[in-house]
Amino acid sequence: RLQESREKLSVCSKLCYAVGGAPYQITGCALGFFLQIYLLDVAQVDAFYASIILFVGRVWDAITDPMVGFFISKTSWTRFGRLMPWIMFSTPFAIISYFLIWFVPDISKGQVMWYLVFYCAFQTLVTCFHVPYSALTMFISREQSERDSATAYRMTVEVLGTVLGTAIQGQIVGKVDTPCIGSPFFFGLPNSSVAMEELNTTHDAASLTDTRNAYMIAAGVIGGLYILCALILLLGVRERRESSELQSDEPVSFFQGLKLVMNHGPYIRLIAGFLFTSLAFMLLEGNFALFCTYTLGFRNEFQNILLAIMLSATLTIPFWQWFLTHFGKKTAVYVGISSAIPFLIMVVVLDSNLFVTYVVAVAAGISVAAAFLLPWSMLPDVIDDFKLQHPSSHGHEAIFFSFYVFFTKFTAGVSLGISTLSLDFAGYQTRGCSQPGQVNFTLKMLVSAVPVGLILLSLLLFKLYPIDEEKRKKNKKALQDLREESNSSSESDNTELASIM
Repeated sequence: RLQESREKLSVCSKLCYAVGGAPYQITGCALGFFLQIYLLDVAQVDAFYASIILFVGRVWDAITDPMVGFFISKTSWTRFGRLMPWIMFSTPFAIISYFLIWFVPDISKGQVMWYLVFYCAFQTLVTCFHVPYSALTMFISREQSERDSATAYRMTVEVLGTVLGTAIQGQIVGKVDTPCIGSPFFFGLPNSSVAMEELNTTHDAASLTDTRNAYMIAAGVIGGLYILCALILLLGVRERRESSELQSDEPVSFFQGLKLVMNHGPYIRLIAGFLFTSLAFMLLEGNFALFCTYTLGFRNEFQNILLAIMLSATLTIPFWQWFLTHFGKKTAVYVGISSAIPFLIMVVVLDSNLFVTYVVAVAAGISVAAAFLLPWSMLPDVIDDFKLQHPSSHGHEAIFFSFYVFFTKFTAGVSLGISTLSLDFAGYQTRGCSQPGQVNFTLKMLVSAVPVGLILLSLLLFKLYPIDEEKRKKNKKALQDLREESNSSSESDNTELASIM
């Protein structure tokens, strides 16, 4: 009991730890929801090149996760810990690169390279923040209940971060009307020259400048929050070396550890299940702004609809934490993620109606909350199961977390690049007030039919995941017994050494 009491985390520590998850979600949400429409309609990048920027940026983001995981595993412990220095030194450079993503350079050539370089730079630097932060879960306490509780705090703050990202980016940008070109210009009607003349008026040029300034203001506000959250994390959380290691552990090389991790069945099955879930929500996130603007016709409301989704998700995180505690994590996966299916179908089947869209947004947010909470709540269970099977191997937490993120990001990059490219093939018109029928049909597929299919596939894969509630409790008790045995053995050795002395 005394040992468990020492492992208890204060509410303040949990809150400081949770706040550290906000920067990744705030910036990720702003980029996920708005970067595509920003590149197409504000920076006026051709849809083909925009797809390349989004694809390469996401894939590079995925590649950097195992790279950073490798370097973290080689990092020596310092007075601040092994993970905290990564968070400390990456923060200022990440903020600079993030701001430059939302800046439109006054250059005739090289604009695509500008966005590609700074998008990739930011993804690298935010990975240097988020991978060690994710692995920090295993270093704040040895008690699984405390880690689960801290994860619930973290998920609540992270979903709140998505609300902030959506609200800051959406409300600041939404105050400005982005000029568009009327459909006659697109379809080659006789008055297309009139549309072109209207486009070149001083008013439209000023409006576009205002829109670009609004994006930079939003980037500055988000950058300030990034710094604040990083400071709270660094000052309020202590990284405990002993929380993750057994005293009898011997270090194993990175590639040996990688081989062990990739041969661990529960880890592969968990990755496979959430891989398709992440793909579904990534497609929805990346194309929802365009879907609301063009298919539903809510050009001036889409930022409020996004905000409704994220507010709903934030408010229902505590419910899902209660649900998984009482009914188990696998049951929560089935109920939580599948609940999005009817609403994704409804939003494209019913006629465009603002009230119905808000109802669907609130209902979809409930499922988004489950998709946020469950992967990070289940991964520590897999790591504990791994430790029981490999008790002499330690220090692989960063590998688990980094490759877990790698697979989801890589496939999300592929899907987002393909979805933007498919819009180009469908005839997407940059800065159009409306889009051809093929584009609207493509957007419906990208936010409804394809995500529903991916969610159904993920639910089938979760049937193969072996760690149910009974297995999780057995692992917890076995791991606790192993630690007690290790500590008892160490104390016996110390007593014997003292008597000899």
